[in-house]
Amino acid sequence: MSFELAIPDYIARVDGVLATTLPPADVVPVKLHEAMRYATLNGGKRIRPLLVYATGGMLEVETHLLDAPAVAVELVHAFSLVHDDLPAMDDDDLRRGKPTVHCQYDEATAILAADALQPLAFEVLASAPRVEQAQLEMVRILAHACGSLGMTGGQAIDIESEGQQISPDLLRKMFEQKTGALIVAAIEMAATLSPNLGKERHRALQEFARCLGLAFQIRDDILDIEGDTETIGKPQGSDIAHDKATWPAVFGLAAAKDECDALYARGLQALSVFGEAAEPLQVLAHIIVRRDD
Repeated sequence: MSFELAIPDYIARVDGVLATTLPPADVVPVKLHEAMRYATLNGGKRIRPLLVYATGGMLEVETHLLDAPAVAVELVHAFSLVHDDLPAMDDDDLRRGKPTVHCQYDEATAILAADALQPLAFEVLASAPRVEQAQLEMVRILAHACGSLGMTGGQAIDIESEGQQISPDLLRKMFEQKTGALIVAAIEMAATLSPNLGKERHRALQEFARCLGLAFQIRDDILDIEGDTETIGKPQGSDIAHDKATWPAVFGLAAAKDECDALYARGLQALSVFGEAAEPLQVLAHIIVRRDD
């Protein structure tokens, strides 16, 4: 079966595991648990879990072993979105077409919900089926992606760069950390579960992950200009309104599109070492980079 046809099944799978992993909404503290579930079980494309399943499928990793990293990376993603939307950060009131958590509840509850989602991700990895060395490596990969050299650092650069001129090198670094780090982590965690990947194929997979992570954010920047609120699930034009450092702002819209296309091509080329087995990641790359074309 084509991976594209299997996507709804994988989304249903990760949603089911998320629903049973998150504390029930009627358990004290009720408001906190409601907010955690609201932040996580609110739709979304589940791109990062899908990357886990696609990478694992390409490398013939058993699907049940991929559930823990798929859920963990989505919990961290949900945590990051709640924080990103806060008034002290991007101050957004819409996410995935619904009120952001601090608007649906309140700012304090949103902060606490995000703070609870992050450690739950590591609890999931620590409780995964016993592949001990892989568990430790997955914890390391995800922790690094979360930290000051990953998405938290990228968000810090993003905030500091509002209204400022930013160098191309710093912009690339910001994108690689803010968005790319978690994309890379999703792919790397699945790769960790493959015992016979080999150095050459691992380097090729890392190159694909880096290209995809950067292309993902550039495509977001383009959609902020050319998309619409209903399609992208958050206020269109919010980057411009906040005077954000974006690829189109630094290089121009045409150059942003060219770079996105070049990264897409380079990523697919890196996957060529996997032959026909790379179809799941090829499908996801197309969905991510070509979305709403």
